[in-house]
Amino acid sequence: MFPTGFSSPNPSAAAAQEVRPATDGSSSSSSSSSSSKKRKLNSNSNSTDREEVDAISSCSSLLSKTNSSSSTSSSVSTTASTASCSSSGVASSNHHLQKKLRFEDSLDFIGLDVKMAEESSSSSSSSPAASSQQQHQQQLKNKSLLISSVAVGHHANGLTKAASSTVSSFANSKPGSAKKLVIKNFKDKPKLPENYTDETWQKLKEAVEAIQNSTSIKYNLEELYQAVENLCSYKISANLYKQLRQICEDHIKAQIHQFREDSLDSVLFLKKIDKCWQDHCRQMIMIRSIFLFLDRTYVLQNSMLPSIWDMGLELFRTHIISDQKVQNKTIDGILLLIERERNGEAIDRSLLRSLLSMLSDLQIYQDSFEHRFLEETNRLYAAEGQRLMQEREVPEYLHHVNKRLEEEQDRIITYLDQSTQKPLIATVEKQLLGEHLTAILQKGLNHLLDENRIQDLSLLYQLFSRVKGGVQVLLQHWIEYIKAFGSTIVINPEKDKTMVQELLDFKDKVDHIIDICFLKNEKFVNAMKEAFETFINKRPNKPAELIAKYVDSKLRAGNKEATDEELEKMLDKIMIIFRFIYGKDVFEAFYKKDLAKRLLVGKSASVDAEKSMLSKLKHECGAAFTSKLEGMFKDMELSKDIMIQFKQYMQNQNVPGNIELTVNILTMGYWPTYVPMEVHLPSEMVKLQEIFKTFYLGKHSGRKLQWQSTLGHCVLKAEFKEGKKELQVSLFQTLVLLMFNEGEEFSLEEIKQATGIEDGELRRTLQSLACGKARVLTKSPKGKDVEDGDKFTCNDDFRHKLFRIKINQIQMKETVEEQASTTERVFQDRQYQIDAAIVRIMKMRKTLSHNLLVSEVYNQLKFPVKPADLKKRIESLIDRDYMERDKENPNQYNYIA
Repeated sequence: MFPTGFSSPNPSAAAAQEVRPATDGSSSSSSSSSSSKKRKLNSNSNSTDREEVDAISSCSSLLSKTNSSSSTSSSVSTTASTASCSSSGVASSNHHLQKKLRFEDSLDFIGLDVKMAEESSSSSSSSPAASSQQQHQQQLKNKSLLISSVAVGHHANGLTKAASSTVSSFANSKPGSAKKLVIKNFKDKPKLPENYTDETWQKLKEAVEAIQNSTSIKYNLEELYQAVENLCSYKISANLYKQLRQICEDHIKAQIHQFREDSLDSVLFLKKIDKCWQDHCRQMIMIRSIFLFLDRTYVLQNSMLPSIWDMGLELFRTHIISDQKVQNKTIDGILLLIERERNGEAIDRSLLRSLLSMLSDLQIYQDSFEHRFLEETNRLYAAEGQRLMQEREVPEYLHHVNKRLEEEQDRIITYLDQSTQKPLIATVEKQLLGEHLTAILQKGLNHLLDENRIQDLSLLYQLFSRVKGGVQVLLQHWIEYIKAFGSTIVINPEKDKTMVQELLDFKDKVDHIIDICFLKNEKFVNAMKEAFETFINKRPNKPAELIAKYVDSKLRAGNKEATDEELEKMLDKIMIIFRFIYGKDVFEAFYKKDLAKRLLVGKSASVDAEKSMLSKLKHECGAAFTSKLEGMFKDMELSKDIMIQFKQYMQNQNVPGNIELTVNILTMGYWPTYVPMEVHLPSEMVKLQEIFKTFYLGKHSGRKLQWQSTLGHCVLKAEFKEGKKELQVSLFQTLVLLMFNEGEEFSLEEIKQATGIEDGELRRTLQSLACGKARVLTKSPKGKDVEDGDKFTCNDDFRHKLFRIKINQIQMKETVEEQASTTERVFQDRQYQIDAAIVRIMKMRKTLSHNLLVSEVYNQLKFPVKPADLKKRIESLIDRDYMERDKENPNQYNYIA
């Protein structure tokens, strides 16, 4: 495109060569019709793109078609001619051709043989049309064809119909007569008028200065853009870029003076810098829009040159921000505003956002601002952390830390660069949390856990998770807390009555904290289990015994505290505590003894609950652990069947008397060991025992029956002044009460001699009858304890609102002696287990050192053993010739087969 009003760059091309066709009417009409058509030709350059080039509409293209007089031969010649058109039209056309045709290589038509047919002189002289054709052929020889694009390959359909007929004629011509067409650019380049460059630059300069001074531009922006394009087309781009840079640089240099005044306060100074930056950006956008053609051609082709926008940034950075005084004052002002905001003051956030965006755009954000900003942040929060740790309680401090982190996150979103996020948050976390992890936990963790402050504990875990090593430190203190708190429950004998319930409550509490506060972190779950296992076994055997007692209290009849579902949940919780105990054999011994009492006295609350507990124990400890307990249930079921048969047997025997006997047959290996006690039974009872013995041994020969008087109980019918009552009592209580059918008053010694009950047992029995709630006997002298010489009489004035009265049965209360004997039996069982383990190991290894043997035994045993006790068992096995010491090495043992 050329400047408006220019004459044609190649005036000589305006002369048109006109070739008139023959005067034949048909050919004339054919010519005129084809002159209105547009030609399409395809280029044979390396590109596969097609370009449509329209013939100039004001110029007529003439196609001459001549038929020879002879019917057997015909030839067609094509004439490409330029028609006459206006000067401006030709200039435009020539310019179009100049831009399209960039090659001068000779191109061969493929599939088109252009034949320059020459007719014989006689034929040419006989016809005016032939003369015109001959003249046209001569023109083709002397002139170069100007063609905008050439049809290549087999694209013959790019020609018009007239041309198609021509092609067929060319194809039929003789080979070897084809000519090459040469396509050339314009040789003469259009020239710019004198002073055009200077005048155009002056216009552009005025426009740039108007933009910089914020005044109106005199020229049309489209005209200015066109001017830049014209200058770039004539290789003035380098000079134009240089001049533009210079005028921008001069303007920016002039701005620096306003910032060197010392009178400006920091906020006003920042606003001034921001205004200067905003003006600069606005100006550079407008300047770039005018010089866009320069930016997208010359600058783009020169990789060493910055774009016009980057040039503006570079100049602003070099002459304004890189000035040390300006930069220091800018950074100081920004840091001051941020510090004010951190102290709670309201500031202009949009100003900060704009200035920090400026530093990012100028690529000095990290070097000039971020480093100093992080240093200031580090200093501020280091001091704040030290001060607040002294002044505030842990929950309050944690909320403050969380608030600070949220504030800094908001600053990153609002005005700081995203690259600052990681180092900034890390700095805050380090100074407010990382430096005080242990101090926070020592000062406040126990308090938070004791008061069960769920929200504060959740926040504590959330904050500690952000700091490297924070969770590990919290984990250690968590373990220490559980051990310390649990030990206070287990070690103190005064808490034995409530130990199991407190353990269950504590376990529920720590489970809830792990689920809600610690997000079910597996590390905390495992640490809790280890801590429970540690403290619950600090006091050997006692927790196991008390857990068995607790289960007994829940499964015993009369416990109306819980529904079946609640009872099931409670048993599940008990089993969790049970898992932590090493001495599970102690639990088994006490549980078995209590289960026996519940089954024999009929005090079990629910058979389903009993069997549910049994299945839980079996799942936890294996079938061997519960085989004896299951055997106890089988015995009770078999006893019911036997008693049905015995009743039928009794009906057939016609035994006189009104005593009804019920017997439970117990397999000795399944049930706890009971010390048999010989007592003096009434003759009626003895007779019934003999009848049952005869009946049972008649069915099961080879068995031995041993009566356990300590487990018997009876229902007695008694008459008092108030009326008849039924007393539900133990066998020992029965023997004592039956004596008062024979006399009015008996001393302790007389009762002992008559019944044969052991002294301690008798005293407890008399105490329950004369000193309990239901006092069917009267003791003299009065007192809570039974002493030697005390005398007892029947209390005829006994009153009670119930008809059947259950007098407290002594065997339901476990004495210290019973506890000791149960513990002793457990200890004896353990001796056998230790012996068996040692023999098993030695039999397999044959020879083993003392330390390795002890280690192996510890791995096999499920209960804790003291090294001294283990050493005694080894010595015992040596004495019994199961093993021997090595003669050369006394610290080594050999197995004796």
